[in-house]
Amino acid sequence: MHPTPYARKPRTSHLRWMSGFTLLEVLVALVIVGTALAASLRAVGSLTQNSSDLRAAMMATWSAENRLTQIRLAHEWPAIGKREFACPQGELPFRCDEQILSTPNPSFRRVEVSVMDERSPGRKIITLSQVVPNAL
Repeated sequence: MHPTPYARKPRTSHLRWMSGFTLLEVLVALVIVGTALAASLRAVGSLTQNSSDLRAAMMATWSAENRLTQIRLAHEWPAIGKREFACPQGELPFRCDEQILSTPNPSFRRVEVSVMDERSPGRKIITLSQVVPNAL
């Protein structure tokens, strides 16, 4: 069979593909990029929080070590009991709780120094302990 002269030919001029992206493709790409940016901002925020927590822990350790060193260097024989005092480091307002406990050997006492952040009183940052000999 031969094509008839009146047969319709498909119009190729209207079937050209247009270059570029559809609106749906652009919106999907924006959602993906937005999600990635939100995740990276959350990660950076978490790193910043961890950094400030580590700094506070380091400064609290210094406060506790300062008190324990003071006892050791002064050859103190602290009385059994408990006391609180301010022990700030830099701009961080810390409060130290010192507890003196007896040991099975009466020539020694155990000193525990706990450091809390005064801005959040229920949060104990660190507790250090040391055994102190009687200096007689």
